[in-house]
Amino acid sequence: ADALGPATDEPQFTGERLSLNFQDIATRAVLQLLAETGGVNMVVSDSVQSNVTLQLRAVPWDQVLDIILTTKGLDMRRNGNVIIVAPPEELAAREQAALDEQLQRQQQEPLHARFLQINYAKAADLANLILGGGQNPLISTRGSVTIDERTNTLLVQDIADRIADIEGLVSRLDMPVRQVLIESRIVIVNDDYRRDLGVRLGATAVGVAADEGLIAVTGTGAGIESMTGTAFDGATGPPTTLAGVIPPVDQRYNVNVPVANPAGRMALAILRPDYLLDLELSAIQAEGNGRIVSMPRIITANQQQARIEQGTEIPYQESSSSGATTTQFKEAVLSLSVTPQITPDDRIIMDLVVTKDSVGELVASATGGFVPSVDTRSVVTQVLVGDGETVVLGGIIETESRETTRKVPLLGDVPALGRLFRSRVTIENEVELMVFVTPRILRE
Repeated sequence: ADALGPATDEPQFTGERLSLNFQDIATRAVLQLLAETGGVNMVVSDSVQSNVTLQLRAVPWDQVLDIILTTKGLDMRRNGNVIIVAPPEELAAREQAALDEQLQRQQQEPLHARFLQINYAKAADLANLILGGGQNPLISTRGSVTIDERTNTLLVQDIADRIADIEGLVSRLDMPVRQVLIESRIVIVNDDYRRDLGVRLGATAVGVAADEGLIAVTGTGAGIESMTGTAFDGATGPPTTLAGVIPPVDQRYNVNVPVANPAGRMALAILRPDYLLDLELSAIQAEGNGRIVSMPRIITANQQQARIEQGTEIPYQESSSSGATTTQFKEAVLSLSVTPQITPDDRIIMDLVVTKDSVGELVASATGGFVPSVDTRSVVTQVLVGDGETVVLGGIIETESRETTRKVPLLGDVPALGRLFRSRVTIENEVELMVFVTPRILRE
């Protein structure tokens, strides 16, 4: 027959089934029958003197035992392969007596001292575990633990059994902590496009008596300026000086919306006897594709946070209400913070914080002056990856699309002809941040 299983909230009885029909039979006799049926060793206390009446059919013997113990207010304990049955208070008294005897024996045992060299852990941490934080310590009431931080050693004084238990604990916990190499690639991809179109247009009354005029095409209005210094009275007549008659080129433009630092310009001037027409077109188109790659690497112990930073501190002046000026600093850094945890199957759980800062625009301060802003891109996540595998944490995409128009009111809105009275700037930028992380478990 099967032995008794451990007690649970809903006991599972698997013993041999039997049928009983007893009238006022001694409880001790029924317990003896159950022990023989189940093939177990059983000792029944002399204090068990009650009788019991049973009428059961096809009930497991271990369930019958449980019923008798419950109805008669009895309990049982296992001592090796022997079951002891007695009233609960008697069993509790026996256990307390055994505990008192053990404590008394420990009080009489000699104390031993043992130096425990701690190699990888911190001696103070292990001492706290041995002392149990004041609750359920491993040492006896007579024992003590002394820490030598200089040599990372524990001096344990206690009875032999307790010292053996402490040595077993230290041997299991004082082990080298596994380490993880974290390699990350922070990639910032830029895609820029910019196009500027500008115009400068002017009409000037000249009032010069001349049969012929001048038409000039050159790179800039300044180039036309040097060409309008003379004009011709006729097809073959001598040149006539126009200096003082025509104002400088910068004063002749009625529409002045050029492009700053243009890549190309074209100027046109038409000089007639009674007027001068100036036109200058400027344009620039720029396209750029950039890729910035940062590769921070860091090694850290299992379940230990590590952080690496690289960047700059931006100084700026800040004024107080009293008028005093102090120098403050703002950080713009590339940082990687990681806390790895190695799982039993050699995979890695990582708590990651990746930050990529850059210097932004100056912002006016409430106390006067300007304070630099910091543009921040960051990824905060927890991932589970295999040893040596690469994971893409995520991408942050910033898209800027802007079109700016400067124009002369009304005239700039005229179809087709309005292009001569306005300038336009078109900007399209896209920036994407991608973070790739590869953890590797370092093996000895």
